[in-house]
Amino acid sequence: MTRGRRVLLVRYGEVALKGQNRRAFEDALVGSLKERARRAGLDVAVLRSPGRLFLVPPASAPGPGEAEDGRMERLLSVASRVFGVVSLSPAVEAPLEWDAIVEAALQVARPVRARGAPTFKVEARRANKGFPLTSPEIARELGRALASGLDWPVDVARPAATVEVEVREKAYVFAETIPGPGGLPAGTAGRGVLLLSGGIDSPVAGWLVAKRGLQPRAVYFHTPPYTGEKAREKVRTLCRTLAGWLGAIELDSVPFTSVSEAVFRAGPDRLGTVLMRRFMMRVASRIAERVGAEALVTGESLGQVASQTLPSIAAIDEAASLPVLRPLIGLDKSEIVALARRIGTYETSILPHLDCCSVFVPRHPATRPRLADCLRAEARLPVEDLVASCLSGVETELVSA
Repeated sequence: MTRGRRVLLVRYGEVALKGQNRRAFEDALVGSLKERARRAGLDVAVLRSPGRLFLVPPASAPGPGEAEDGRMERLLSVASRVFGVVSLSPAVEAPLEWDAIVEAALQVARPVRARGAPTFKVEARRANKGFPLTSPEIARELGRALASGLDWPVDVARPAATVEVEVREKAYVFAETIPGPGGLPAGTAGRGVLLLSGGIDSPVAGWLVAKRGLQPRAVYFHTPPYTGEKAREKVRTLCRTLAGWLGAIELDSVPFTSVSEAVFRAGPDRLGTVLMRRFMMRVASRIAERVGAEALVTGESLGQVASQTLPSIAAIDEAASLPVLRPLIGLDKSEIVALARRIGTYETSILPHLDCCSVFVPRHPATRPRLADCLRAEARLPVEDLVASCLSGVETELVSA
């Protein structure tokens, strides 16, 4: 009998709860999946069914040196990093004819049995109520067919493997489920500007807001000669890693040496970090306004360092003209590190190339700075000239995975 067509079954979660906006969110998810597949060299078709999407790899022959399943593996690798995707399953499609469904189940189950799974069970979901068998009947009859055809014992309590079938417009049989990142499709919550340092926290913050549908643009403040080109390349590498999840990301590199030097000349020293952060907020706000972004994103965690106390945060935010999102605010360092490892940024973040906030550090930073003191210190500085100097020197590049 003819082998069934291989497809990738995609499940989504919150998108299905969007009521009258659901179609727009589905369209955004489909667009993200097709674009990411295209960038991987796969021009996929997307089929829709209530609560599911099905990605169909191109029917043409695999590329040179690529195994039969190579395209599906590439597609799975790409789709499992698309925000909005809850989980995925490589599946075999069959028409709604019992013999074809059994053959598809055998096609899926043979390699699982060959890998040594000693027992199995079948789980069925009949979304198409016009199919003559109920879900329990499908599971029972398909289990009998696999047990007989593969000499495979059934164990419904503790199976070593589970073969699943969903009956929709067609039947889809699979034996593997791979988690996706979940969340909402890219761009459905608007655009933001991510203040991206070379540290552990800010890339994770960017990933988390992207998971909520915000498309971030990265801004990096560099201070040559205090920070070198290796520090800047480190940030590019972080962007490349994030682009594996977000798609291509725009990176603005802002020359910040003049600001850092002016701040620490004007004093007082204990306010240095807070004053630099206030300038960053001003510059990032102007960039956001230029590109139509609606929020700033930072990697602060409450109380982690002196500039992340409530008084410091309040003093820093006063300089921003847009909302400041802090998705890490309630996480401790171990939780942030775990997320950094998961998304692949940790090993880059710990490379020993300092950013400007690590170079210009007061010996005794203020933990409860007063806004009035910050404003007094800034009165001794040409604030607008310094901001304009930063903006005039911005270098923008598009970073892809």
